[in-house]
Amino acid sequence: MRDQVIGREQTPKRDFGFTLIELMMVITIIGILAAIAFPGYQQYVVRTKRGAAKSVIVQVMDRQAQFYVDNKGFATDLTALGWGTSSFAIDRLGKEVAATSADRTYIIQLATGATSRAFTVEAVPQLTQASKDAKCGTLRITHTGVKSVSGTGTDCW
Repeated sequence: MRDQVIGREQTPKRDFGFTLIELMMVITIIGILAAIAFPGYQQYVVRTKRGAAKSVIVQVMDRQAQFYVDNKGFATDLTALGWGTSSFAIDRLGKEVAATSADRTYIIQLATGATSRAFTVEAVPQLTQASKDAKCGTLRITHTGVKSVSGTGTDCW
């Protein structure tokens, strides 16, 4: 009889919402997942920027091959290959940017000592790319296709 109020049964009251313990557990789980995922994401970004530099190096190699066919020798300066300066900066997408741009990730240049018979293309990391990709460092490729890096990494190319 106690459960009846004026002829109707009282239904048990439901609690809605979350307890503080449940919320703290969810926040802890999210924190652990973020701690695992974020470093992997950062390495992915570094590899992507390195890939853009490799793509531009291939463009330089292609232009050098065409220049060799047309002129019976390699260009000793990037201006002879159609770039505006003897070295240029690229952003994370491989697009040319100002040499002082905050978006630059690599400087593309011909190494010192380029001749009409031999050359080396270099991609020198800049700003955060230089510190986060120290294991690879400067990417190099010679006119014969020999690839090297200034760092100790083995999977840079």
